[in-house]
Amino acid sequence: MKTIEVVAAIIKYEDKVLATQRGYGEFAGGWEFPGGKIEPGETPEQALIREIKEELEADIEILEYVDTVEYDYPNFHLTMHCYLCTIESDNLVLNEHQSAKWLSKDDLNSVEWLPADKGLIEKMYLGHYHNIY
Repeated sequence: MKTIEVVAAIIKYEDKVLATQRGYGEFAGGWEFPGGKIEPGETPEQALIREIKEELEADIEILEYVDTVEYDYPNFHLTMHCYLCTIESDNLVLNEHQSAKWLSKDDLNSVEWLPADKGLIEKMYLGHYHNIY
């Protein structure tokens, strides 16, 4: 099975995190943390900064590594490296997403997360990552 390696930004602002809704492809309409594929020669951190700039026209500061999610989709295996970040721009431009929401801990389950993100959301909701909320 093919493995796709990606990075995801858990962007924190005050007591909320940013969720984005995919606007294209097989998983259009599903909610996720923004990010994308790591290109050859990039570190995960470099890929994350580049992806957020491309997708949201925003600059982020990576605070720390949070977790790596492994998930088997029907056609590929996903390895997703997740980082806690802050945003340095308050104007987001949705270049690849159809919507975005800032979610408090109590609102985490108010959107339909993509399967790979669900396990991360459960851990966040249960307080496994004490530094996020």
